[in-house]
Amino acid sequence: MRGLSWPLADEPHLEAWTDYAREAQEKGALPALRERLVQLRFPVEEGISQTDTYRAATRRGVLPWAAGPGLELGDPDGLRLRLEPTLSGRIPILTVALRQDFEALVRALSGRNEPIPVPPSMGACIVTGLNNWDRVARLRRAFEAARGGEPDDAAWAEEFARLVPQRELYQDRFIILSSGPYSAVPAADLGLADDAWRRRSLEIRTAHECTHYLTHRAYGRMRNNLLDELIADFAGLLQVDGAYDASLALRFLGLEDYPRWREGGRLSSYLGDPPLPPSSTAVLHTLVHRAVRNLAACCAARAPRAGDAQRWALALAGLTLEELAAEDMPARLAASLDAVPAAH
Repeated sequence: MRGLSWPLADEPHLEAWTDYAREAQEKGALPALRERLVQLRFPVEEGISQTDTYRAATRRGVLPWAAGPGLELGDPDGLRLRLEPTLSGRIPILTVALRQDFEALVRALSGRNEPIPVPPSMGACIVTGLNNWDRVARLRRAFEAARGGEPDDAAWAEEFARLVPQRELYQDRFIILSSGPYSAVPAADLGLADDAWRRRSLEIRTAHECTHYLTHRAYGRMRNNLLDELIADFAGLLQVDGAYDASLALRFLGLEDYPRWREGGRLSSYLGDPPLPPSSTAVLHTLVHRAVRNLAACCAARAPRAGDAQRWALALAGLTLEELAAEDMPARLAASLDAVPAAH
């Protein structure tokens, strides 16, 4: 993270996605993206990723001759594409109106169009490392234009082999969001109207996923672990609500009645496969509970504002779960905050 200046510049794929967003405004997000992302030209079917046609399309950019039905959405007009400005540059975000459409997009763009399980508590997915053959085609057009415009398959094959290690030139990163209740927590459990909770859920979910994106760009890693979930939940709540509600953070994870744990809470996604034994799970629950309480105490003492959420997230990402749960956590956080450069 040393030497970074905030906000960061956009990643290279935003040049193409800026065009996609403009086209989505003109003719709809699904038609615009189907022309660019080959996975959207295939349905979700068991075994489809092993077919020659699918492999040719996703691995070599060779599109099928016959136009198939492609990915079908229950509410195609409910698909939205926006470019979200963040401290770490803009990032493309796809949002859908129906839960079934969220699951379909996750399976197509993150699961190779296979019917992979999507847990009910999962409301977002960061797609990373997706080969974008539209961007490859753009590279080829630029290469050939520089050579006078004449197509030359052999010359392009040699040039493409040189470009392959530079994955940022053709691989994309973007976010898919559900518009459902955050962490599958019903509005009734919080005493809220359904529409109001869904709107707030989408805001929290957006801030949560953008926090994952921020820590990835700052630290060069994107971890799918409980520590990063705690941090992203913290940033989401602080950024949207202007405060960190420990009871709500615990409810998201299924620990609102600690030491009892509610099956189906998001914590279940981070217990490993095979899952941790009960004795280890109990220790993990205690660490999480203490970490959440420590975060709430630090917020009460230091009174961070909504605009501080991303800076705090960067500081927290430099700690471990055990450090977040430790008695000296406030001192560790203070030192970590001092090391985070301010945004300009």
